[in-house]
Amino acid sequence: MPDVAPDALRPPDETRLVQVVMPEMLNHHGTLFGGHALRMMDVAGFVAATRHCRRETVTVRVDEVEYLAPVRHGEIVEVVARVVATGRSSMTVRVEMVAEELLSGERRLCGRGRFRFVALDAGGRPVPVPPLAGGGGDAAGDA
Repeated sequence: MPDVAPDALRPPDETRLVQVVMPEMLNHHGTLFGGHALRMMDVAGFVAATRHCRRETVTVRVDEVEYLAPVRHGEIVEVVARVVATGRSSMTVRVEMVAEELLSGERRLCGRGRFRFVALDAGGRPVPVPPLAGGGGDAAGDA
C-alpha cells in the first residue's frame, strides 16, 4: 500500500463535493439553475448524514435555503456539508455552496441552507443515530 497521511484515512467531519458548472446546468440567465444548486446541496447533505450514522438516510425537511450570489458558467462550485445537530433519529446538516473563479481563484459564498435527514432501518422505519462528538444532540428534533 502506498504511503498515506494518517489524517487521510480518518473519517471526515464534513463532506465536500466539487463540480465545474457546465452549460446544461444553467438557467435562462446563464447562471447555475437554482434547482440544480439545491440538488447538489441535498446530495452533499445526504452524504454527510449517511457518514455520520452509517445507515440509510432520507431527506425529510429543507429549511432556510438562501441563494446569495449567482454562479457562472465555467466556475467551480464547492458544496460543504456538516452535521450540526442530532435528535433521536434525525440529523440537521448545514450546507454551504461556494463558487470559485477557475483562473483567479476568487471565492464567494453563493448559497446556504439547513437540511434534515432521518436514519432508517431495512424496513424503512426511523432508527436512533449517534450523538455528535462533544455534544450537539437534541437540537435537531425528530421528524
